[in-house]
Amino acid sequence: MNLHGKDIKIFTANSNPKVAAEIAACLGLPVGKSEVKTFSDGEIAVSIQESVRGSDVFVVQSTCTPVNDNLMELLIMIDAFKRASAGRVTAVMPYFGYARQDRKAKARDPISAKLVADLITAAGADRVLTMDLHAAQIQGFFDIPVDHLLGVPIMIPHFIEKIGDEHSIYTVVSPDLGSVTRARKFAERCDVPLAIIDKRRPKANVCEVMNIIGDVRDRKVIIVDDMIDTAGTLCNAANALVEIGGAKEVIACATHGVLSGPALERIEKSALKEVVLLDTIPLPENCNCSKITQLPVAPVFAEAIERIYQDKPVSPLFV
Repeated sequence: MNLHGKDIKIFTANSNPKVAAEIAACLGLPVGKSEVKTFSDGEIAVSIQESVRGSDVFVVQSTCTPVNDNLMELLIMIDAFKRASAGRVTAVMPYFGYARQDRKAKARDPISAKLVADLITAAGADRVLTMDLHAAQIQGFFDIPVDHLLGVPIMIPHFIEKIGDEHSIYTVVSPDLGSVTRARKFAERCDVPLAIIDKRRPKANVCEVMNIIGDVRDRKVIIVDDMIDTAGTLCNAANALVEIGGAKEVIACATHGVLSGPALERIEKSALKEVVLLDTIPLPENCNCSKITQLPVAPVFAEAIERIYQDKPVSPLFV
């Protein structure tokens, strides 16, 4: 039985239209005609301006800042497509907001990531396509299929070219214990050793570096993480690697550049030489930080969309 629609249609809301346009271009398709606007009282209004009856619809929307507005846009668009008799609706979320609230850290905490998963399912999404969830277990919060892409394969070629034949002077560093698996895979692909930063976090968005496990002295260091929010953890780690560990040079890479609050200022003033991000989240309009490099995710998402439409496995994209 063929479960997909009769054709592919790519639509976008307002969070990341550039990536949606690039995905559509990779597939040789136009971006679907739609309009997402806001009434004077703040209500979101969606207008789908072409037929989607029986189509395989992919809605591209990162739930980044403003998180709640972008989430509501996605939910309302999904509802509109289901009511317009789309054959299948896939929520393409390069960045999945609320992913950090995936467990009860203390008494009476909500598990907001689960709530958002339920909202997307209730709105009518048939599947979700996303990248580098804060915790892979969030896939289990959904009662619909989730295709979880990885950002590391996109960044690896950039760093292999940068490292060249100098494997002996590079080290990959995990900024905390939670990122060790990601950093280990990165180090294996680049054929360089791994070090780990052991840190203590006294309160939210504040961290204190405690210890560096591994040798980074006189080495060029690559910090690998899933996201950069206020950049406090990252900049403290970079400064500690230079001042305490004796690293020669520090580069960082992450899939999602949330870059909220003082993040850009911190990065500019830190020991970091370069920060490599994927464009799952657009850079802030006031971003004039010369240290930031963005790599495109559109080719990977376009290939995943094509494989989903053709009922082919997405797993080859993880290699």
